[in-house]
Amino acid sequence: MDRLILFRHGDAERQSASGEDFDRRLTSTGRRESLETGENLAHLGFAPDVTLVSGAARARETWASAQPALPCREVRFDDRLYLAEAPVIREAAETAGEAARTVMVVGHNPGLQELIVGLLIEGASAPQLIARAKAGFPTGAAAVFLIDANGRPAFDGLLLPSGRSR
Repeated sequence: MDRLILFRHGDAERQSASGEDFDRRLTSTGRRESLETGENLAHLGFAPDVTLVSGAARARETWASAQPALPCREVRFDDRLYLAEAPVIREAAETAGEAARTVMVVGHNPGLQELIVGLLIEGASAPQLIARAKAGFPTGAAAVFLIDANGRPAFDGLLLPSGRSR
């Protein structure tokens, strides 16, 4: 894997019709955020070879909204990514990355945010960047990391949907 894209699901309804968190769907804002982030990633030339998507409704809908802008060779829906902790997300990405140059994960906080902070620390990023990452990772945002031949990460950018800040 040469590049890892971590994409948080878009804004979601506060409660699903079933009452289950797993079933929460995107709001209209969430669909717009997801499309915008997908378009921004594509505009920058990012095209995932493999996209790993949490099985939760809001993550699946995030991918469905972003996918028209992002050509992708393979999509895998994985319930293990639902509210997964950082090590689980990283392991899934690294496994997928054995046969792919660019891996994207569409998932949830706090796991995505924790992984971003960990990658920033591991990559010896500036303290102010690490502090910014610790402050939050909003819905519909994507963080991009380059991964060198030794598996070391280097921060390559953050995409925030318009109207979102930290």
